[in-house]
Amino acid sequence: MFTVEVLLVIAVVIGFYKAWNIGANDVANGMGTVVGAGTLTLRQAICLASVFEFLGAFLVGSHVTATIKGGIVPLETFSCNPYLFGVGMLAVALSSAIWLNIATLMSHPVSVTQSTIGGIIGFAIVCPVVGGMQCVHWSGLGTIGLTWVISPLAGGLGAFLVYKCVVRFVLRSRDPVHRAKSAVPFGFAATLAIIFMSATYKGLDRISLDIPLYQHLGLALGIAVAAYTVTRLIIHYRVKARPDTGDHYQTVERWFGRLQVMTACYMSFSHGANDVASAVGPLAGSMQAFSEGSLTATTAVSPWLLAFGGAGIVLGLATMGYRVILAVGKKITEITPTRGFSAEFATASTVLVCSKLGMPISTTFVMVGAILGVGFARSFGAIDLRVVRKIFTSWLVTIPVSAVLSALLFWLMHAIMGI
Repeated sequence: MFTVEVLLVIAVVIGFYKAWNIGANDVANGMGTVVGAGTLTLRQAICLASVFEFLGAFLVGSHVTATIKGGIVPLETFSCNPYLFGVGMLAVALSSAIWLNIATLMSHPVSVTQSTIGGIIGFAIVCPVVGGMQCVHWSGLGTIGLTWVISPLAGGLGAFLVYKCVVRFVLRSRDPVHRAKSAVPFGFAATLAIIFMSATYKGLDRISLDIPLYQHLGLALGIAVAAYTVTRLIIHYRVKARPDTGDHYQTVERWFGRLQVMTACYMSFSHGANDVASAVGPLAGSMQAFSEGSLTATTAVSPWLLAFGGAGIVLGLATMGYRVILAVGKKITEITPTRGFSAEFATASTVLVCSKLGMPISTTFVMVGAILGVGFARSFGAIDLRVVRKIFTSWLVTIPVSAVLSALLFWLMHAIMGI
C-alpha cells in the first residue's frame, strides 16, 4: 500500500507530464497560421504563446473544475473507496498525456478533451465498482460526438466565406489598398468585439461581467466602433506618410498580418485560461481523494496548481510545440496573412457561439476545419490531402486508443498500489 505522500508525488508528476503535452500539441491552434503565413517566426510565435498561455492559465484559469467531465461516470459509486477514484483519474491523465505525446511526435493535432473522455470510458469499463459499459452515459457521449462533427464544419464554412469576401472585395478589387483601408479596421473592430464577448459574457471566470446580454452587446458595439475609428485613422496617416511602392498586395497582406498577431495572442490567452483545467483537473481530483479521503462534485484548484499547469504548458510549447505548429500552419495548405486571419476569425467566432450554447467542442477541430475551408476557397488542389487524411485518422483513433491505454494503466496501477 502506497503512502498518501507517495501518491501525491505521483499525481503531481503525471499532472505536469499532461500539461507539458498539452503545450506541445494543443497550443498550435493559436499560432500555427501566424507562422505559416510568415507574419511571425517560429521563435517569435513560441515566445508570444508562452507568455499569453501562462498569463491566461494563472490569472484567469478556472479555480473550480468538474472532477468527471460530462457525467460519464457516476461519482457516488466511489463513496466507499475514494482512493480508487484517485487512481482512476491518474490513469485517465496519464493515458491522455501519452496519446498526446505520440500524436505530437507524429505532428498530428488532436483534442485534449477527446483523449480525456476516451480515458474516462476506458477507466469506467474496467473499474470494479462502476459496473462496466452499461454505466457509461452513451447518449451524452453521442451528443458530444455530434458537436465534434458540426464544429469543424461550421469553422470551415465560416473561414470559406470570410476568405471569399476578402478576395472578392479587397484582393481582386481595382484598388486593393483603398478597399483594405475599410476592411482591415472592420476586421480589427469585429475581432475586438469577439474577444470582449468571449472573455466577459459567461467566459473567463475572473473577468466575466454579471450584466444582461443586451448590455454586453452594447458594450461590444461601442468597442467595435472605437476600434474601427482609431484603426482607420492610423492606416490613413501611415499611408500618407509612406510612399507608394506599387506592391499593393504586399501592403494589404502586411496589414492583415497585424490582425493575425492580435487574434493569435487572444487564442493563446484563452486557451491557457480554459485548458489548464484539463491538465490539473484530474490532478486536483486525485489529490482530493488521496489527501482528504472524500469526493465532491467539483474540485477546487489552488493558484499554485494553476501556475504549475501553466508552467508545464509553456515548457511543452517551448520544447515540442514546433512540430504541430508547422503541421497546422504549413502542411495542410499554403497560408498568407489574409488566409490566416480568415481561419482564425472563423475559429474564434465558432468557438464563441458554441461555448455560449453550451456545446463541448474542440478548438483543434475547429481550427483545422477553418484551415481546410480556406484551402477549399482557393481550390480543392490547394489542400494536401495526405496530411488531412493523417490528421482525421488520428482524430478517429483518439478515443479508442485513449480508452485502451487508460484501462491498461488503471489495471496496472490498481494491482501495484493495492487500492
